[in-house]
Amino acid sequence: LMADLPVVNHAELEKIKAIANSADDTAVVMLNLNRYSSEANFPEGALYREYMEVLNQLLVEVGGKILWQSPSHANVIGSQVIDEALGIWYPSHAAFMNLMTAPSSERNMALRAQAVMHADLHRLKDYTVPLPA
Repeated sequence: LMADLPVVNHAELEKIKAIANSADDTAVVMLNLNRYSSEANFPEGALYREYMEVLNQLLVEVGGKILWQSPSHANVIGSQVIDEALGIWYPSHAAFMNLMTAPSSERNMALRAQAVMHADLHRLKDYTVPLPA
């Protein structure tokens, strides 16, 4: 089972590369909207758990981290059906681009191809957490 990769927005990838190669590179949050394969058996299945374990290892390798992840109960507006949303923080756009060359990348992509049926990825501005009063 191959993952259904959406049409790649090449213009956006070029923007990310330009930012990554500039002195103005900043942290970035990627919103991942995933629908998993039946083989992944989200959220209890061994394939899903292994995919998440390797994803977390890959994120450590590039300096990123999952800020939050949550199962989706239903789509209230629109027709997109997802199983899970993840907010993933990267210390820079360069770190995000390094996903494809990091040591765990090949294993991650192999598991992703089995576990993720469809994914949408949105680039978001980094956030700041307000300090408690």
